[in-house]
Amino acid sequence: EWDGSKETPILPEEEIYLDVNELAKDKTYCSVGAVLPSPSHEYIAYTVDYSGDEKYELHVRNLRSGVDVALKVLDANGGKCGEDLLLEVSDSIEWGRDDNTLYYMTMDEQQRPFRLYQRRYWNASSGTNESAVETLLKEELDELYWCDVSKSLDEKHIFMDMASKETSEVWFLATEEEESVSSSNEENMKCIAPRRNKVLYEVEHAQNRWYIWTNVDNSPNMKLMTSPAVPDSADQWNLLLDSNDEPLFDGSLDTNTFKALESVLVLKNHVVISGREEGVPRVWVYNVDGKQMRKLEFEEEDYDVGLLGHYEANATSIGVAYDSMVTPTQSIEISLSDDTERTVLKSKNVPGYQKEIFGCERLHVLSRDGTTQIPVSVVYKRDTMEKVKNGERVPIHLYGYGSYGASIEADFRATRLPLLERGMIYVIAHIRGGGEMGRQWYEEPNGAKYLCKKNTFYDFVDVAKALVDEWKWTSSDMLSCEGRSAGGLLIGASINMAPELFRVAILGVPFVDVVVTMTDSTIPLTSGEWVEWGNPNEEKFFHYMMEYSPMNNVQKGRTYPSCWLTGGLNDPRVAYWEPAKFAATLRHENPDNPNPICMKMDLSAGHFSASDRYKYYKELAADYAFLLDQLNLV
Repeated sequence: EWDGSKETPILPEEEIYLDVNELAKDKTYCSVGAVLPSPSHEYIAYTVDYSGDEKYELHVRNLRSGVDVALKVLDANGGKCGEDLLLEVSDSIEWGRDDNTLYYMTMDEQQRPFRLYQRRYWNASSGTNESAVETLLKEELDELYWCDVSKSLDEKHIFMDMASKETSEVWFLATEEEESVSSSNEENMKCIAPRRNKVLYEVEHAQNRWYIWTNVDNSPNMKLMTSPAVPDSADQWNLLLDSNDEPLFDGSLDTNTFKALESVLVLKNHVVISGREEGVPRVWVYNVDGKQMRKLEFEEEDYDVGLLGHYEANATSIGVAYDSMVTPTQSIEISLSDDTERTVLKSKNVPGYQKEIFGCERLHVLSRDGTTQIPVSVVYKRDTMEKVKNGERVPIHLYGYGSYGASIEADFRATRLPLLERGMIYVIAHIRGGGEMGRQWYEEPNGAKYLCKKNTFYDFVDVAKALVDEWKWTSSDMLSCEGRSAGGLLIGASINMAPELFRVAILGVPFVDVVVTMTDSTIPLTSGEWVEWGNPNEEKFFHYMMEYSPMNNVQKGRTYPSCWLTGGLNDPRVAYWEPAKFAATLRHENPDNPNPICMKMDLSAGHFSASDRYKYYKELAADYAFLLDQLNLV
């Protein structure tokens, strides 16, 4: 059993293939993206970002010799360019059917992955007799569409996925045909189904069939369908049925259980489905031969569960990561033939943690519309909740996100413990704009996108007011809030709507200058975001966005909470000037505000803060130091 020390291997006969600490030596930033073993396992390909700007180098390492090759830009003859330029890629890469072939995406000026390349004999420069051959397989010129490359689990197909927030298209290349691709052949790849407006689909392959999950025909929570593995197959898509000829997932708006499909893992004899039900992540296992589907059950009511990485199509078991707000993460192996056969492979070790002194629960707050129930996840020390039950008000930290259909799970974070140990309650508001309750929680007309985006902010403020006025757990002078990125937009809009409701606000890399940023398509990522927020160059969106954009709605003569804003100089997603402008605006409009407005800018990081975990903890410690100081808890 592993003793927890860094010198001791975790597994018997463990070998280190890639030591990120070595890569990061003498670097102010180092983030590894993809790491993929070659088909023979003689090499690994990996991508690495040394600045935080999410532009990656592509390296291949020989696991026997340790030789590490950084791929370079090629000239027309397959040789290195005169400048010996490093190849710049996204973090989406794949191996072909052998060790000679790599696939990768390059980006345009807005850092949008848009071109898929195949490189044969990538290691030609390191002593082989072949010349490297680079072939552009496909490009996507529509700036709304982002692209990535993947490989089917059975390794028979390379996929290029092209998707906006609302429409997608998938192209494929059979790996057995990859040696015959040519730059003069415009049909190297074939389309599974041409794009249709507001139709999303994703694809996996097994047993000569496509497995497709899609919102086609007004099924927002995703149907699960199959068809023969042929090009232009849309008219052959059929629902996957159980033994009673009932569809496994029909994608309908089920307002009783809010059941939704999110992703599919196709194995030789089973289909493993990840999704949501009643706001909680779920995993279902479908037996292909018996046509029976069963849901994996867990003891806790509110939890987070998701599949681990799977690399073998003939697997007889699956791995899941399981945790809750009081249960540290466990990696569990589950038999596909009998899901009661479970082995905990590893549990996260949290020194000093005593699970029995903490509690968690899932509650609901009624939105101001009088019908929408907003799920709320709560974690606390039991003695703190006893104070609340006895009528005492305690400090509460409220967290939210609410954009892109992304779900904030009721998971375990050891970094919350310093707050809980000081008598705070930690609350996650699962507000609209996320995906916790299915696609309808996100999309128009009742979700929080486009011209109903304000529902995100209304829900968050309604939860905060419930904590103060309805539940009487806390008071405004003890209530803090936090959000990052689009969650920073949430916090900015919420404190504008109700400045005196909060005592402290943390805005991490906040997207607060919404209209100005979305108007300028030269800023990285902007164009693709128009199908999330709307394009302010159109009048209807301009006026609506101006009504909630934090930069344009700071109220004068009001007492704003103490604010802590952070940014990263190399951030390609939310430019560093957004938190700087918002901090300046908050100070300018309310010069007599007694509460501090502080900004902290990291000059060597991007959107995701420090890559060094210890530096990350220092950054988080600074956030919490400000929070606890302003709440008089230190």
